[in-house]
Amino acid sequence: MALKCGIVGLPNVGKSTLFNCISSGKAQSANFPFCTIEPNIGSTIVPDDRLQVLEKLVKPQRVVPATVEIVDIAGLVKGASKGEGLGNQFLANIRETDAILHVLRCFDDDNIVHVDGSVDPVRDKEIIDTELQLKDLETIENRIGKVQKQAQTGGDKAAKRLYDILVQYKEALVQGKSARTVTFDNAEDEKLAKELYLLTNKPVMYVCNVDENSAKDGNKYVEAVREAVKEENAQILIIAAKIESEIAELESYEERQMFLEEIGLEKSGVQRLIRSAYALLNLETFLTAGPQEVRAWTYNKGDKAPQAAGVIHSDFEKGFIRAEVIKFDDYVKYGSEAACRNAGKLGVEGKEYVVQDGDIMHFLFNV
Repeated sequence: MALKCGIVGLPNVGKSTLFNCISSGKAQSANFPFCTIEPNIGSTIVPDDRLQVLEKLVKPQRVVPATVEIVDIAGLVKGASKGEGLGNQFLANIRETDAILHVLRCFDDDNIVHVDGSVDPVRDKEIIDTELQLKDLETIENRIGKVQKQAQTGGDKAAKRLYDILVQYKEALVQGKSARTVTFDNAEDEKLAKELYLLTNKPVMYVCNVDENSAKDGNKYVEAVREAVKEENAQILIIAAKIESEIAELESYEERQMFLEEIGLEKSGVQRLIRSAYALLNLETFLTAGPQEVRAWTYNKGDKAPQAAGVIHSDFEKGFIRAEVIKFDDYVKYGSEAACRNAGKLGVEGKEYVVQDGDIMHFLFNV
């Protein structure tokens, strides 16, 4: 399960700089290679110090981290929802992502011209929000036209339910609100809503690109963004992309950590961004550890053991018998699977076991 995030933003906000920081791979704490898939798509690892700990204990042939795919989506202009500029391609690229990383310029620099003549991240946010909302409104109105008659006169309960959802979304969108501000009371409605694949229903993280002096605590622009998005189901992350690009150029982990400490940070912005994007989509990691490989696997928080097994292979889920589970801290304390087993720290779990982040798992199955 690979997470796919799209980086969006107006011209000259630092979007491509941030993408280049991520795609360098050097900003990570572990020495895993970056892989370029296409010119504007990169895959980078999800930082996880537990892999390095297990590598020292298990000494596997290889270590495989979880990954995130990052798409540097073409810049947007006003009128994108009607096809202006690269609008259609921009919107199509967003539709294919799991989450949106919306980069906002929160720094002053007379040498970098802003497309609208002044620095105003809230205005910039609203430009992109409006274009996405207009496209969603078009989608909703088209669907309403198809189901309205059936819902109102045909006695079709499913159509009526969908129609009610569409109407709620339309009411929000015409008020200039994103689809993610609409909530539903039951799982069935949530499922129907998700199947509409609305652009403004995707989880969003606002990445405030600041100057070096604001890298730790932010500035007035960040506070303005924070106030503007307080009613959204969204996260805010502060990153100084220019400084991150300099950190990414440093060769050793030690040098990068020293640089971070000088500006008052424990982790690089790129590391924090990837971890935050992971959490944004309610994802966690379970681990497998053996002489062949130590590996991180991505699963949805709340998944039970058979679902987690299916992440490795569908046959594991179909023929699931049980899972052997060792907690990460126990593995570190006792040093091996055998020692954990002897100490009674290996749990045998069935189909109802809810997987926990960091569980070291071994699945038994029969097909």
